[in-house]
Amino acid sequence: MILAIGEILFDIFPRYSRIGGAPFNFAYHLKHLGMEVLFISRVGDDAAGADILSILEKSGFDTRFVQMDKNHETGRVVVTPDNRGGHEFEIRADAAYDHIDLPDNPAGIAGDRPVDLIYFGTLAQRTEAAFNAVQKFLKNREPGTKCFYDINLRTGNYNNAIIQKSLENTDILKLNKDELAYIQDLHHRNEPDPASARRLMQNFGIEILSLTKGAAGSDIFTANEHKHADVPASEIADTVGAGDAYAAILAVGYLKGLPLEKILSIATAFSSKICTIKGAVPDDPEFYEPFRRQLSGAVYV
Repeated sequence: MILAIGEILFDIFPRYSRIGGAPFNFAYHLKHLGMEVLFISRVGDDAAGADILSILEKSGFDTRFVQMDKNHETGRVVVTPDNRGGHEFEIRADAAYDHIDLPDNPAGIAGDRPVDLIYFGTLAQRTEAAFNAVQKFLKNREPGTKCFYDINLRTGNYNNAIIQKSLENTDILKLNKDELAYIQDLHHRNEPDPASARRLMQNFGIEILSLTKGAAGSDIFTANEHKHADVPASEIADTVGAGDAYAAILAVGYLKGLPLEKILSIATAFSSKICTIKGAVPDDPEFYEPFRRQLSGAVYV
């Protein structure tokens, strides 16, 4: 069982809008890759919230864990392409997902079912109350439950305390080159990426670290290995959600005990494929079929 906690919202592009939010994108991919996942979030009692619940139901999610908020609107993000091939994000403050009501521990959601992995990020911890709730939830997990921190720093929506405490509860970390540089500055370090990644893992007891570097590819580090993968060539519609697709494969590969080379190969191929569509998640379930085949034949370790 995998729990994904955090924001679900609408990404508003210049000419269209699509459902999004890193935790939702991650959970959606896992669901369509055949994994058992519960998604915990909150939407407003509004038209956007109704649309989200309809999409979740059609996708097979248990919507009991997506709360309805009568006092706060469904989250929205205005997405604008920048001149570096990426995007800038204008994120609405005080959205429904800022007020997710979490129990004190994962058993309050999963019941008797063992939780293999909890996925969380930074944005849904941007208020003090949400930060305290998420950290208590993570701290009270069972010893065998792993935590996947997909850092996803968004300007104006994080502070150093969130990052520090989240890293203390991290077994698997995914971050990009800019986020690694920020953490280097936070700890007054100036090192090559591999050395910085190793130090981060040692300081926080992190088991596996994935560093994405845009067009320069990505790296995965464990205590004894460092593997690199280049980005496959593909036509790009937009790059929103590429990192979330990568994170989903990383989680599945980790849980199935796949070799790092295979995880990297599938993750880079899947994230590149996501870049060929508009928005962060595909409408066609058949999009996932070749990746389900590549991931099959292994079970949870």
